[in-house]
Amino acid sequence: MIEHSVKVSSGQLAYWFIVSQGRLFLTTDGTVPFAELAALPLQLADAMICKLGEYQLQPCYLVVYDDRPANEADWHSARALLEQGEALFQLAARATQVALFLQTHRFCGQCGSAMRLVNWELATLCHRCGHRCYPRIAPCVLVAVVKDEQILLARSTRHKAGFFSVLAGFVESAETLEQAAVREVKEEVGVDITNLHYVGSQPWPFPHSLMTGFLADYAGGEIQCQPEEIAEAYWCPLDQLPETPGLQTLSGQLIALAQAKRLAKN
Repeated sequence: MIEHSVKVSSGQLAYWFIVSQGRLFLTTDGTVPFAELAALPLQLADAMICKLGEYQLQPCYLVVYDDRPANEADWHSARALLEQGEALFQLAARATQVALFLQTHRFCGQCGSAMRLVNWELATLCHRCGHRCYPRIAPCVLVAVVKDEQILLARSTRHKAGFFSVLAGFVESAETLEQAAVREVKEEVGVDITNLHYVGSQPWPFPHSLMTGFLADYAGGEIQCQPEEIAEAYWCPLDQLPETPGLQTLSGQLIALAQAKRLAKN
């Protein structure tokens, strides 16, 4: 559980996840600062500091920093930590998500009064009307659809040419993860699926998603891309993949699992 409004003792070494406007402050060698609070190259006297947890037996703190300085080169997406290990990336994900929650819940959405952090759970509370808010987590489904020895890959309208991934979409209200998976595949590429199997999940702080991964078999239909979401999609041989997400991501792990299942059959 996150500890709020903590006081850091003088001389204590710690990892500092300093977040401003959704981006992390990293050192020149691309790592999270490990130092005493006074040694950090930012003025953090008035910043909110929360205890995140531990990394390599050292304490980790979130610092919500409102005034990002002009040097944008020091501020990075949490994606920059993907290749530094799952544990560090998950702390970065938690830091950016909690910082967003704290910055966007300063006032009550019901009566407009100031919100305050409660000290027994991660929530903000309006002491005037009693309205309580928790961090928003948006569940998202990832679906790797396989037909014979091919996988259905798509390029989002937001991604560069040549970069493909599995299909993805957000879960809607009153919808199960499985229902969302079937619906999203049908909506985005016009294909029906069967034999849906859950694989795993991954927190994804862009800005506050929880990715849930599935494998599925092709059941029917012709590819028809939803123009607002999908720039192109095709059946790709599992041994001739284009540029796809790395294994640090759940999307990349789904693609690798589909490849492994193909090899196991042959």
